[in-house]
Amino acid sequence: TGTEKFRLEREETAPAEATGRDGETLSAATHPSLAPVLDRLAQGTDGGPRGAVRLVDRETGEVLRTEATFGGKDTDADDGPVRTTLHAGWQSAAERALGKADGKNAALVALRIDDGEILAVANAPASGFNRAVSGTYAPGSTWKIVTSTALLLKGAVAPDDVVDCPRYLTVGKRFQNVETSEHPGATFRKDFTESCNTAFISLRGKLGDGELGEVAEKYFGVGQTWHVGVPSYDGSVPVPRDATEKAASMIGQGRVQANPLIMASVTATAVSGTFHQPSLVAGTEDTTGTTPLPPEVVTRLRALMRATVTEGTARVLAGLPGDIGAKTGTAEVSDDQENNGWMVAHRGNVAVACVVEEGVTGGGSAGPVIRSLLSAVPES
Repeated sequence: TGTEKFRLEREETAPAEATGRDGETLSAATHPSLAPVLDRLAQGTDGGPRGAVRLVDRETGEVLRTEATFGGKDTDADDGPVRTTLHAGWQSAAERALGKADGKNAALVALRIDDGEILAVANAPASGFNRAVSGTYAPGSTWKIVTSTALLLKGAVAPDDVVDCPRYLTVGKRFQNVETSEHPGATFRKDFTESCNTAFISLRGKLGDGELGEVAEKYFGVGQTWHVGVPSYDGSVPVPRDATEKAASMIGQGRVQANPLIMASVTATAVSGTFHQPSLVAGTEDTTGTTPLPPEVVTRLRALMRATVTEGTARVLAGLPGDIGAKTGTAEVSDDQENNGWMVAHRGNVAVACVVEEGVTGGGSAGPVIRSLLSAVPES
């Protein structure tokens, strides 16, 4: 009005003081890639900016009343540092590993398979957007883990079944394999290890239009609301609008959206059979509800991922100690941008996922990052 106005007051917050799972101090000085994570922890579990809207006198500036307050609960310094699930050794190794991304935007998450506790969250560049947890990407062929699960659950395919892998397949548009490769007379196992897009798309009729999303939500928790401890994007697998989009969703394209946090969790669920909500801070609420995977499906998924390392597109990890399984991914972005490169892997009790923007191929870009990480940390 002529005498009163609203004033927005946004509260500045210093980065949170935090400790790792073993009590070690974590800061942006010691672990630069944690800067966006620590900023969010400082804003409380709701993770948004804090402040208020005041009604003030136009002439005097006097606050007449508070109209609204917003934002998460403040992190009380008297409560001491925020205790996180992060492991200083894994975090340092993850940040060094992202140096293998050749200066490209990239992100990585490592988490424990048995409980979902996050060991490392790394972003390149180190400051700014937390793409590892909040990013929205097409997961590309790493999503074939979920597609394979859906097919195996209903007995629609078996690893030794022949599923031809032609160079091209047209479903409204022409789909092709990376570097237009082809594998005539390939088994489904070969299709998985060589990441054959056309073979997976040819199996689209085995699944109902919404079935991929239903499997992702029911068994992997994707699309449910996760309470990680900082704001996170929890994935989306919408029902395809047409046959072309359904074909694309089979290979992690179309409107399927994920990020390294989601794909590390997908990997952990696939190789253990049980979804555990990822967590960065102890005591986070868990409102998810999922169903365990049948043991025979888990056994087959583990075998497929192991074969991808020993004889497929994840051979960059071959020779490392441990019984490593992995899946590569190449995700189209647009006609004027190079593809994003993906890789997910598991070893011992840890699952890892990495995306390198415009990395061209998963094995060539994300592969060296994950190899560097697993080379630097002990088996666990």
